[in-house]
Amino acid sequence: MNGDLRIERVRWWHLSAMARMEQAIFGPEAWSEGVLWSELAAGHDYRAVFDGEEIAGYAGTAFSDTEAWINNIAVDEAYRRRGVAVRLMDDLIARARAGGAKSVLLEVAVDNVPAQRLYDRYGFYGIGVRRNYYQHTGTDAAVMRMDL
Repeated sequence: MNGDLRIERVRWWHLSAMARMEQAIFGPEAWSEGVLWSELAAGHDYRAVFDGEEIAGYAGTAFSDTEAWINNIAVDEAYRRRGVAVRLMDDLIARARAGGAKSVLLEVAVDNVPAQRLYDRYGFYGIGVRRNYYQHTGTDAAVMRMDL
């Protein structure tokens, strides 16, 4: 950790490191490298915070004319509580605004209290629940929205 954190667009050669991070963070609900490839191929925008060449965290977003959907956000355990998630959120919200989005939406596991606290700080509010959203664990997801 050299402290020189920067945000860059994710490229295909970053996907294997991201898949390893997914597994470490999300366990049975982790996205595979193939799923991450599909996300990039679909045109979803993935940005990562880098510390040198190491990925500290990343976020994926799908943009439409009026909405931005946060597909996922992950921060390596070694980089938690160092502002990585905040940098990712600030970046994606700025890009959503610049693109003309009127709102940002996401799903978050109902038992992921730290993530919900982060989203609350940004003004996200609950608009619904998706029952058994996370297939392997059966965990529900809270659907949250932030108006821009």
